[in-house]
Amino acid sequence: MRCTICKKPAVIKLRHANLKLCPEHLVARVEKVVAETIKKFRMFTPEERVLVAVSGGKDSLALWEILTKLGYRADGVYLDLGIAGYSERSREFSEAFAAARGLALRVVRVEGELGAGIDGLLRFARGKPCSLCGTVKRYLLNRVAYEGGYHVLATGHNLDDEAATLLGNVLRWEEGYLARQYPVLPGEGKLVRRVKPLLFLSEREVAAYCIISGIEYIYEECPHAVGARSIALKHVLNELEDRYPGTKLGFIRGFLKVRGRFEPPEPVELRDCPVCGMPTAAEGPCRFCRLKERVSHGAPA
Repeated sequence: MRCTICKKPAVIKLRHANLKLCPEHLVARVEKVVAETIKKFRMFTPEERVLVAVSGGKDSLALWEILTKLGYRADGVYLDLGIAGYSERSREFSEAFAAARGLALRVVRVEGELGAGIDGLLRFARGKPCSLCGTVKRYLLNRVAYEGGYHVLATGHNLDDEAATLLGNVLRWEEGYLARQYPVLPGEGKLVRRVKPLLFLSEREVAAYCIISGIEYIYEECPHAVGARSIALKHVLNELEDRYPGTKLGFIRGFLKVRGRFEPPEPVELRDCPVCGMPTAAEGPCRFCRLKERVSHGAPA
């Protein structure tokens, strides 16, 4: 198998792009796609400060590497979620990556902020682990970005992630979520702009980029994600992609063309949480503060 571009030995075949690439041209392609995505959606400029949400996995570490190579001012933040075993290992990968490259990484312990990690939170709050974790991560990542003076928060959501989310929203016909699903969520007040520069890169491409670039990352999935609906949706999409290469990319690109037809939800009035001062749609304390109060009282779910 030879590289489509230079005819050297290829290491990967991208059926959806009709390409066979050597290590050099795979790296070049990945970085070019990210650069073009940032420009296409006007995610941020070289002058703006970017905070990368780092998990120790391939996507977030690859994103941080790429943004740094493209010349952006990017720091990282790692949330220690307090998931036994998994959090310790993912933190080690994140810290090792930052140390090897001389990059700034801030570590935030969820237990220190909430009074309990995700494992402990499940004893006090009702809800699925992924939903509760999502609430905690969204709050803390935004707060760290806002208090740190960052212009934008970048996450490592890739093509597979976004296609699975889109499929789930379509199957349930969640028009509100469909209207909001976009590579850029604008900032407002204390809400920091959020972006997804890996939108057009498949999980396989990102993994290959990490291997070629010598980026070591945690391979295991979060133990709480076992049986998650998003994983089942990814399996469905993978089967379609195997039969019809380009399904995921076409799905996302097609949606972005018609997204404007979905009626946007009524604007939500945001107010400052009376406890922490961060924005919330609730009339009283925000959900994070309510979770924190439940933990402090020790009331089981």
